[in-house]
Order: sequence, then structure tokens, then C-alpha cells
Amino acid sequence: MSESFYIGIDPVIARIGPLVLSWYVLMVALGVLIVAGWAVFEVRRAGLSLKSLWLAAAISIPAAVIFSKLLHVIDQWTYYWHNPGRILSAEGLTIWGAVVGGALGLWIFSRLHKEISFAWLGDRLVPGFLIGQAVGRVGCTINGCCYGAQSYSPVSLIYTSPNSYAPLGIPTLPVTVFEIVFLLVALAALMWVRKRFHTPGSFFLVYLALYGAWRLGSDFLRSGSPFLLGLHQAQVIGILAIVISLVVLIFRWRASRLTRSAAGGSKLSSS
Repeated sequence: MSESFYIGIDPVIARIGPLVLSWYVLMVALGVLIVAGWAVFEVRRAGLSLKSLWLAAAISIPAAVIFSKLLHVIDQWTYYWHNPGRILSAEGLTIWGAVVGGALGLWIFSRLHKEISFAWLGDRLVPGFLIGQAVGRVGCTINGCCYGAQSYSPVSLIYTSPNSYAPLGIPTLPVTVFEIVFLLVALAALMWVRKRFHTPGSFFLVYLALYGAWRLGSDFLRSGSPFLLGLHQAQVIGILAIVISLVVLIFRWRASRLTRSAAGGSKLSSS
């Protein structure tokens, strides 16, 4: 236990009356700004109008926040049934909810604004998503809300702040730190092979499948309540993300291949 890492940082930065500023909220907000900044960068690089991004942000950010909280409320329904006032609090924002809600918001935006397609924008936001998630997990690490299973390994974390959500004085696996490393490695790997994805939307789908696989595996190292078939909610969503992403990827790959074959046949017949 002496080799464990101690975290004594107070998750609460400041209190102003009923308002509480926490590291968790600060890092989540910073993660959102990173995604928004990356979107601006990509749209400018493509020579498109920035005006459309205001509409995209107005739809996708609220949708991400709502779904992020909704999935947590569903997962912890018993707690929120007895504490309905906490539903509107800033605690308990799930990454999967943010991804699903944000993606849905971007899809709605793409239906309203034909200049930017959902597949195009999703592909280009993947790096921003990964960086934003990594920053958000820094807040989770300080907060102690997503602590791992009890472990006496040399890399375990021990929380000592009374405001921490993690059990005090008990060494736990640093699952959120593992995820930060995974996200950064995934970012580097995906950026390295980015140019090999020619079918629109495939880059975003690979990101979803990779993160789904990570959550399916890493949640076995986390404490949490079973949601379905003994699995956590994040694991169930991870399985759905893997299956849906792979099915759509295969369908798009086959459609693209048939299109190229048809185009090649047309050139041969015309010659």
C-alpha cells in the first residue's frame, strides 16, 4: 500500500452560496470547448462558413448534456427516485450519453443544414472527441466518481479528501487514468491511419467501435451496479456500439466496393 498514489485534492474548487465549482465540471466544460474548437478548426480548413457551427453547437451541446444526464439517471434510478432534486445537478454526466446525444444533435443539424454532412463532420471531430474525453477524465480522476475495483497493486489510487466520491483510504485501480492513456494512444493510432479511411463516416464508426471495446473490457475493473445480464450500462452500450459500427462499416464498405466496380465497368464499356 505504501507504493500507492495518494490523491488529496479537494474535488470542490470553490463554493459561492448554493453554487459549487468543481474540478469535474471545469474539466468537462474544457472538454466541450476543445471539441468546439476542433470543429472550428476543421470547418475553417475546409473553407466552409462558420455561421453554420452556431446552429450545430446550439443543437448538439444541449443534446449531449441531456443524454449524458439521462443515461446516468436511468442507471441510478433508485437513487434519483428518492432524490429527484439531484436530477438537475451537474454530477453524474456519462461519456456515452455525451457521445450519443452529441451525435444525435449533429445528425439533426445535418438534416437541417445540407452544407455539412453528418458523416463528414463526425469523421473530422473524432480527434476533438478523443482529446475532450481525455480532459474530462482528468476531472473524473480528481473527483473520484469513476473509481476502480479495490486493488493493492503499485499503481492503485488512494483518495483522502472528504469530498471525494471514492471510498476514502481504500486503494483502487486507476481506471480513469488507464482510460486517459487509452484515449491518447487511440488518438495517435487513428491519426496515423486516418488517410486510409476513404468512405465518409468510417473514421467516426471505427472510433465508436474502439471506445465501445474499451468500455466493455475496462468496466470489469470498475465498481458499479449491474444494468443488464450482469454488465454495467456502459458495457451494454459498448456492445451495441461495436455491433452497430461494424455492421454499418461492412455495409458501407460493400456499397463503396460495388460503386467502384460499377464505375470501372462503365469505363471499360465506353472504351
